[in-house]
Amino acid sequence: MRIDGVILAGGAGRRMGGADKALLPLAGQPLILNAIARLEPQVQALRISANGDPARLAFTGLPVLADDVSQGPLSGILAALEAAGDADAVVSVAVDTPFFPGDLVPRLWMAADGGLAYAECSGRAHPTFALWPMALRGALRDWLSSGRARMMDFCAAHAASAAPFPGGTPDPFFNLNTPEDLATAERAIRCAD
Repeated sequence: MRIDGVILAGGAGRRMGGADKALLPLAGQPLILNAIARLEPQVQALRISANGDPARLAFTGLPVLADDVSQGPLSGILAALEAAGDADAVVSVAVDTPFFPGDLVPRLWMAADGGLAYAECSGRAHPTFALWPMALRGALRDWLSSGRARMMDFCAAHAASAAPFPGGTPDPFFNLNTPEDLATAERAIRCAD
């Protein structure tokens, strides 16, 4: 099975003061580089979904796919599915979740059983961390064309499976939404060293 990856980096960063989260530094490097380092070993090809000028991410050496902010992260997933060519599926991750598991892809693949699967940890669903089969490309295109954009609604409509992940310290799906969250992540990294 060929699984490609996409890093969702198209959020507006409103609670972060409008900052481009992909470029925020954590442990001395932009968040996008952290996401690449964690996901790239798990997939055959990797792309970034982002809005704005793609040149700002040229230093990554990865293709940047246009992201329609008004449709949320599902538009980035659709762009990744359309760019994936002969892949069987695409795994998505959020750029602002720096501790996501190093075994994300195999766990999602096992839970998917040929369908759609999303991560679940400590009773919380994390649909931005999901395995999206290529067979859902047309259904996702139709979903977005009809004006729907909620990820969990799409997952529910397509009988998605939850892939259980153990919690930890830090939480593997800890999301950096505010400057305080970024400071918490910095402390967690320092404590781990």
